Amino acid sequence: MEQFTRDQQKDLKVIIDFVRVYCHARHERAGRAPFELPQEMTRHYGKGVDLCPECAGLLAHGITKRRICPLDPKPSCKHCRIHCYSREYRAKIREVMGFSGRRMIMRGRLDYLWHYFF
Repeated sequence: MEQFTRDQQKDLKVIIDFVRVYCHARHERAGRAPFELPQEMTRHYGKGVDLCPECAGLLAHGITKRRICPLDPKPSCKHCRIHCYSREYRAKIREVMGFSGRRMIMRGRLDYLWHYFF
């Protein structure tokens, strides 16, 4: 399987962080299991992150879609002319990013201000 580019890895780090924050705040710890990340991401997260099945499915879908995105450089999803997420996934990822973005910014992750507003 081909490796992720540096830009893809940066985008994946954002989505992994957002989904992880959302899952840990909204879902029970008992239902979570390790989600194995692509090898390129183990530098940031070790072997994986603990997610519930719903969030693991959303993250797996996001990783797959980012891998096959034909745009280079890829715009943020809200400014993209090609919507690779179905309506259902797009609504869910919008909810996750809105919740997690505000939460991370309030906790001092100012580097996500750029992603949150653009």
